[in-house]
Amino acid sequence: MYDILVAGEINVDLILTGERVRPDFGHERLVRDATLALGSSSVIFACGAARLGLRVAFRGVAGADALGDFMLAGMAEKGVDVSHVERVRGRKTGITVSLSEPGDRAMLTYPGTIADLAAEGVPDSLLAQARHLHVSSAFLQEGLLPGLAGLLRRAKAQGCSTSLDTGWDPAERWNGYLHEALEQVDVFLPNEEEAPRIAAAATPEEALEVLARRTPVVALKLGSRGAIAAAGSERAACGPFRVTPVDTTGAGDSFDSGFIYGYLKRWSLDHALRLACACGALSTRAAGGTGSQATLAEALALVDGAG
Repeated sequence: MYDILVAGEINVDLILTGERVRPDFGHERLVRDATLALGSSSVIFACGAARLGLRVAFRGVAGADALGDFMLAGMAEKGVDVSHVERVRGRKTGITVSLSEPGDRAMLTYPGTIADLAAEGVPDSLLAQARHLHVSSAFLQEGLLPGLAGLLRRAKAQGCSTSLDTGWDPAERWNGYLHEALEQVDVFLPNEEEAPRIAAAATPEEALEVLARRTPVVALKLGSRGAIAAAGSERAACGPFRVTPVDTTGAGDSFDSGFIYGYLKRWSLDHALRLACACGALSTRAAGGTGSQATLAEALALVDGAG
């Protein structure tokens, strides 16, 4: 029934945009724009995959509140099946305040229901309906993380391929349950800050080599420098595509959706990586992670136009 099942967190993004949006305590500062948008890495990934034409279902937890209503309505409008999302009375849907300046951003997050999804809350009957399971923000999903390896193992037993993007570890432990989970991951999608810490390597390039010995496919995001990838002995690299960025929120998650699209379509490593880079670049054209996500035609046009 589904190409992808996302087991993830749900929270709203409030994005404050300007040339300088860093607060100065004790003083009021004006910003250029404010956008209330669909947030969370998992949701942005899900919407990006649906935008590319994949059938996507979401399993997560949201509060029975106005922010939860906003998130589920927006996700459904983007083509994501939200019928498997649990609503909990008395719990608040999380919110992230994103301070977005040209080329950089900072975030403050109230977790809300982010930690409420447990691994056992993703049933085998739902996994059996999907070709692929994706997990984002594993370190933030504290209820899911202890059982993540078991969830991925169950997914593979049901015939799913699996992918993981851990996101940043707020506790900066970079270990614990993660290393066991990586043994069950088919595609690992870290960025240039996360990968060296996870792999205990000095550089992203060294980290790619370490991680490629543990995971069948690794696509490592390098921000403004593009991306690199490995699959067994095969290597690929993609430079940045030229776009005028408005907001980089969620660009890595849109990258992930493009790469998984190529992976599920059995494209070559290089082709999948180039699509991923195009999806990440095009997602920065508007404020919010889902405001300008690319269609497949738009992304391929960028790839083809860059040669």
